[in-house]
Amino acid sequence: MQKIINGAMFKSMIVTAAKLLEINRVQIDALNVFPVPDGDTGTNMSLTFQSAVKELLNCQSNNLPVLADAVAKGALRGARGNSGVILSQVLRGFCNEVAGAPNGEIDSKAFAQGLMKGAEIAYGAVSKPKEGTMLTVARMVAEHASSIYRKHKDFETFLPEIISKGNEAVDLTPTLLPVLQKAGVVDAGGKGLMCLYEGMYKALMGESVSGDVAMPDARSGETVMEHADIMSHGKIEFAYCTEFFIVNLNKKTTLADIEKLRETLMTLGDCVIVVGDLEFVKVHVHTNQPGVALTYALELGELDKLKIENMLEQNRALMKKYEEEKKPMGMLAISAGDGLTSIFKDLMVDGVIEGGQSMNPSANDIANAVQRINAENVFVFPNNKNIILAAEQAKSLVEGRVIHVIPTKNIPQGFAAALAFNPDMAVEENKSNMIHAIDSVTTGQITYAVRNTKIDGFDLKVGDIIGLDNKKILATGKDIGEVAIDLIARMRSNEEIITLYYGKEIKEEEAEELSAEISERYPDCDVQIMPGGQPIYYYYIALE
Repeated sequence: MQKIINGAMFKSMIVTAAKLLEINRVQIDALNVFPVPDGDTGTNMSLTFQSAVKELLNCQSNNLPVLADAVAKGALRGARGNSGVILSQVLRGFCNEVAGAPNGEIDSKAFAQGLMKGAEIAYGAVSKPKEGTMLTVARMVAEHASSIYRKHKDFETFLPEIISKGNEAVDLTPTLLPVLQKAGVVDAGGKGLMCLYEGMYKALMGESVSGDVAMPDARSGETVMEHADIMSHGKIEFAYCTEFFIVNLNKKTTLADIEKLRETLMTLGDCVIVVGDLEFVKVHVHTNQPGVALTYALELGELDKLKIENMLEQNRALMKKYEEEKKPMGMLAISAGDGLTSIFKDLMVDGVIEGGQSMNPSANDIANAVQRINAENVFVFPNNKNIILAAEQAKSLVEGRVIHVIPTKNIPQGFAAALAFNPDMAVEENKSNMIHAIDSVTTGQITYAVRNTKIDGFDLKVGDIIGLDNKKILATGKDIGEVAIDLIARMRSNEEIITLYYGKEIKEEEAEELSAEISERYPDCDVQIMPGGQPIYYYYIALE
């Protein structure tokens, strides 16, 4: 019977759990309550956990505290979406607790204490925790584990007990959260969490899980920033960029001597390049001992076109210029679609990174983008309710910047917030104006149903067109234009401007036809169309 988990087993359990979660990712995505094509709970949890695995696999030892710290930090940096952020907090609490286990080994008591600490920290990370979610599952599992660890000291019986309780908690979620009951699904986050626990148990029992852990790719978002590389250089370890050619090589010099020079230079610095043959060799190295590097090279032949540059002085000059150009305030927006990105740039937003429905950037993605903006204070527009928590978490990952998250839930709100920015006003005044601007715009979206369900009084079928505001579905039908008109009619009060941002699946002529029809219905309104290029959503609609 196995009564302890050492570092090696811990690593195996984490990797296997990641594989099982990835295998079930699509099914977990399908549990999304809203029948729109942005059900990405499984994807966000999987990418978050894979980030933890990436850090774990970089560890050179099986020391439990080191491994636990890697998992906690990796999950924090890779957290995506609300579900990913909550998962990262569960892992943070668990890993911080088990890292202190006596002798670097986890027994059932330490495991239970880790689960409890994870649940506590996760609850604390959510401003208004709701029961019937992943939080409930984490808490119920932790409470049950705490009540049975004395009776079940071996993990072969301990883990099945808490997994059974966890599955009961998942089945209970629809009774605690009415929206789940209406949709006829259990909580996706809770289901994902149980996949992880079940994966851990499989590893403990020696069961293999087929499949690979696909490491998350870096986000390809573009950030406008003239000196983007300066902040990423870090401390310069080797000060002198040394370049030269070796010519007229000695007759006794061999190819093995050239290779030996390369190996020697690698002990003196980094960025080593030694290429050529017995007639001509090009050398490049960053080192604190350029004289020593030249001395070794002279053993092979004559030196030509010698250049030694002081990178410390260059860096000081760049940093001085960088600091002189630093602004008091900057803006960062999350957006998907070339048209929407162009609009944000026209509104003088300093940086735009790719993200939105079904492709939430991680907390680390947001933190890196903020770090590249040369401003003391950076206003972040998540433009999606599922990214707000990751943006908040990014605050702990940046240095030399203060992040102010403006809780924009969609693109039109992001535009309104950016328009409210005034560089001549103080930070808090701008923040207040931006938040107020969010309330001044009424927003809607047109998309399609990805599954059959009954919600908000509608009996939806796969492929039905859906019109929704920030809270619920207001209009459905088979025709995109008709649903858009119906949605506007249900949202509009006395607004004078109607703006349609059309997605990549809508042709400009179709948007123009819809605009003309809306103008005819509301002759007192100024109706505008803008190419957004966004995926998934046929239209974003703004009423002002």
